[in-house]
Amino acid sequence: MYLDPIDNRIGIKRQELIPVKVMQAAEHNFNEIDAWFQSWKDASAEKVTIRKIFFEFCGWQYNQKLQDWLLADTDSLQMFFDWTIILAKNGWTDMYDDYRQFENDESNAMARKIYESAVLYTRKGG
Repeated sequence: MYLDPIDNRIGIKRQELIPVKVMQAAEHNFNEIDAWFQSWKDASAEKVTIRKIFFEFCGWQYNQKLQDWLLADTDSLQMFFDWTIILAKNGWTDMYDDYRQFENDESNAMARKIYESAVLYTRKGG
């Protein structure tokens, strides 16, 4: 699922791979799903980067470039782990819960460092 940048509506890639029961559940929760996608529409680059890393780790969205960077830069990988620990200390216990409600100044500063590291890695040709 993704938010189509052209018409600002939810789109689904490869819908035939999604079980019917899952699609039916999604239909019943469409407003919540749409609100979640809309909430990311104006997110900063650092917020989107941390979300992509999180999705990569959960296996929800494959991203080879992120994987290559984190394997090459173990300090950034550790910062990501530290970021999740900060969220856990703030009450985040379920990976399916939107982690943004558990962010604070400390986790935001860590996310900023992770983003800066990603930008630096990309500029070096990684």
